Amino acid sequence: MRALPSPLLTVTDRHGHPRPLAETVQAVLDGGGRWIWFRDKDLEPEARRRLGADVAARVRALGGFLTVGGDVALARALEADGAHLGGGAGPEAIAAARSALGPSALIGVSVHAPREAAAAAQAGADYVTLSPIYATASKPGYGPALGLEGLTDSVGAGLPVVALGGLGPGAVGPCRAAGAAGFAIMGGLMRAADPIEATRALLKVWGAAETSAARTAT
Repeated sequence: MRALPSPLLTVTDRHGHPRPLAETVQAVLDGGGRWIWFRDKDLEPEARRRLGADVAARVRALGGFLTVGGDVALARALEADGAHLGGGAGPEAIAAARSALGPSALIGVSVHAPREAAAAAQAGADYVTLSPIYATASKPGYGPALGLEGLTDSVGAGLPVVALGGLGPGAVGPCRAAGAAGFAIMGGLMRAADPIEATRALLKVWGAAETSAARTAT
């Protein structure tokens, strides 16, 4: 099982805040975030490439890890460290992404049920994002919230599970206790008044949960 580059996966979204996306990403990086999932799939291809290049340069400058959502060709053009594929991505799609980006690329898949996490593991994914853990306006079309029970049931799939959907500082610790290998945040960082402090606060809560888990294990 491969280790994740960071427990916090920041998902980009340029909507909902007047601040330019690249500045928000820079603030997250300045706050200690190191894993950025460049999403913004609604952009016209050339505009997305230009914005992605700006984001990629900022991530590289601080030694971060860049994942590109949905477009393996763009991930390759941006020299990304990984790609995130949509739900249902099978062995051929995962193998093609890894071939395009190199054997060290981290390939993730979006899943919305424990059985989908197991299928992604069998297909060769390196990790999955499981959503929605809690109800969220950004994930309205994927059925009811899975809760911590759904997260616990997915952890047995045999690959890292990243919790996504409706998470804030108060939910990070319980997700870690339920077995999540990491957590993904979009709105809570993209629309934060101070993304630097918001990032630090989230990482602090996760660190405390990690310490508690280590003490329990010993």
